[in-house]
Amino acid sequence: MTLPPSIVEVVAGYADHLRSRDVSVHTCRAYIADVTDFFEHAAHMPAPRTGRVGDGSSVHDIGLDDLRSWLITLDDAGAAKSTVARKIAAVKSFFAYCVNNQGVKNNPAARLRTPKKDARLPTVLKPQQAADLVGADRQGDRTADEGTDPIAVAKSARDAAVLEMLYATAVRVSELTGLNRSDVDHQRSMITVLGKGDKERRVPFGKPAQSALQHWLGLRETFVSAGSGDALFLGVRGGRIGARQVREIVHRYGSDDPGAPDIGPHGLRHSAATHMLDGGADLRQIQELLGHSTMSSTQIYTHVSMQRLQETYRQAHPRA
Repeated sequence: MTLPPSIVEVVAGYADHLRSRDVSVHTCRAYIADVTDFFEHAAHMPAPRTGRVGDGSSVHDIGLDDLRSWLITLDDAGAAKSTVARKIAAVKSFFAYCVNNQGVKNNPAARLRTPKKDARLPTVLKPQQAADLVGADRQGDRTADEGTDPIAVAKSARDAAVLEMLYATAVRVSELTGLNRSDVDHQRSMITVLGKGDKERRVPFGKPAQSALQHWLGLRETFVSAGSGDALFLGVRGGRIGARQVREIVHRYGSDDPGAPDIGPHGLRHSAATHMLDGGADLRQIQELLGHSTMSSTQIYTHVSMQRLQETYRQAHPRA
């Protein structure tokens, strides 16, 4: 639906405000979509309402009841707690902007309570399942099955390198797709990634990933176009590979093992962290590798490892 011009203007100003603060493109897009969704909901609400001082055509008209009504609608629709939490953060940020820049007297979203996230543990692959997904022994099969078609051969090599690098480095999918060739230190087997908050970190990778990466780089020219730039991984049309393409790669090759859980790139990240912890890595080292700003984000892997220990115990111990 079409929002009132006054609302559209303020939302556009808020978008400029986010961009001026170097908020990521993904976060900016999500926050604008959430704020727009709220105002579309508010436009359908009957007026007058308790807490509303006008007809909803201005940011000055919005009250706490309007926001609570929106959240109730989201809950009725089955929105995940993480989604609701993000939407609350979006409207809190938006109305804080309105207080500072649009003359709104009070932030109506300030009293909204963020729901606690579900304490669900991440789904991870077993070590052998991860090895089967990204293993070097399967890279030859991928290439051989494609015959002599240079596009298919290069695509197979790229897919193998993507899978190896995801698991070897445990980087986020956005960090992987943002890599340039100049970010790879082949001599030290390290990559430099730009993480959340534009924080830069160095991440090592092993020999299997190095081998897969060298194989892909030897065939990269097959996909190169005028828009390729220095991007490490390319799509078949020559542009920088996107997150959706990477997810499709993980899902496609992961489906080869019917016994393995269906995971995406983040599942490989979780799996790598869990396997490193099981192998004796220190939590601080894993925190640094993953680029977590706080230890609390990393500690979830201790729970995953304990869960795996309990499962093994129940399966193996005769008195379990």
